[in-house]
Amino acid sequence: MNPLAVGFGALLSLAATIAWLFVLVDAFRSSVGKGILALLCGLYWLYYAVFEFEHEHKWLIVILAIAGGAIGSATISAGGRL
Repeated sequence: MNPLAVGFGALLSLAATIAWLFVLVDAFRSSVGKGILALLCGLYWLYYAVFEFEHEHKWLIVILAIAGGAIGSATISAGGRL
């Protein structure tokens, strides 16, 4: 077990969760219906994040939310096997 890889993966997964929540909160601020759709339907969350979400660092947040969780979980899994 490699604790450094597991810790890095957990940190990356936490950052991805925070980025996902950041977009979700913006969807709820826009409209309760959009927020509920984004919460319950991942494809609508993706649509909202790409086409309706407005932020100075939009693409960094969206890419972190999408890829961060996948890379973080893969790092945790690989670190646990070493």
